[in-house]
Amino acid sequence: MALMQTLTVLEALDSAFVNGEAVGRLFAGFPGVSVSVTTVKGDKGSTDFIKILIPGKDGKSKGGSAPTFGIVGRLGGIGARPSRIGIVSDADGAVAAVASALKLAAMQAKGDSLPGDVIITTHICPDAPTLPHEPVDFMDSPVDILVMNRYEIMPEMEAILSIDTTKGNRVVNHKGIAISPTVKEGYILRVSEDLLRIMEMTTGIPPVTFPVTTQDITPYGNGLYHINSILQPAVATDAPVVGVAVTAQSVVPGCGTGASHEVDIASAVRFAVETAKEVTSGTCSFYNPEEFSRITALYGSMKKLQTQGEGTQVG
Repeated sequence: MALMQTLTVLEALDSAFVNGEAVGRLFAGFPGVSVSVTTVKGDKGSTDFIKILIPGKDGKSKGGSAPTFGIVGRLGGIGARPSRIGIVSDADGAVAAVASALKLAAMQAKGDSLPGDVIITTHICPDAPTLPHEPVDFMDSPVDILVMNRYEIMPEMEAILSIDTTKGNRVVNHKGIAISPTVKEGYILRVSEDLLRIMEMTTGIPPVTFPVTTQDITPYGNGLYHINSILQPAVATDAPVVGVAVTAQSVVPGCGTGASHEVDIASAVRFAVETAKEVTSGTCSFYNPEEFSRITALYGSMKKLQTQGEGTQVG
């Protein structure tokens, strides 16, 4: 049920001329949806950050009390022009996030509003640079990760799904989607049973997870290896964050073209939409609050892992 929205967004983003305003026009027919676009320039170019608010029936944007859910499309860029022609594999996170927003907007227009607000953020850059990385090259970004987090992680978000292409590795060899353990305040917690249940339901197969290391949940710029930026939102918030990886059986570079698979992206969209329904309804939890209180009482705060650490500089 999310394939139409996925195809619509893929077609819109597969352009050398696309920008945030063009993405915003996809929501022109939904008066209840709020879209804002901010252009930010960096040392390597510029990108358009987009924020989409789908208000809930009892959402906090209307003075209600239902939980607010966040969906972040994480990527370096949707294109690597002029060195690559066409949409790149790295774009999957942006496509999935915008398609999730489009699906939620269409549901609302048909009378199916969620209880709480859903905030969707990502950025649109059709000509991002590339970056050497092992085992395959990454997509780079015109702006650094701190800027991304500033525009994509909202304080209103009480739980966050971070969707990112995660194909340039040898640790998750599955075509489709996979989810990470929950990350909160520097702790890598157990995989959410509720999210495993939703994943089983939306994919029709046993749930697939991917490993997360301590390095992966530290900020970029500290000189440590990161699988990719999928869990970088976790360094900018105390809210629980779960990564939704769009994956492949082979090793695919983020700057590779012809590598975006519509059905796999749509699978991420379905998972995100169903998770949004349940989080805002209060029937899905990313972590066990009592267990989190226990682990922090036993071992103290791990928020140092959300910082650059000692003797490092951003860059």
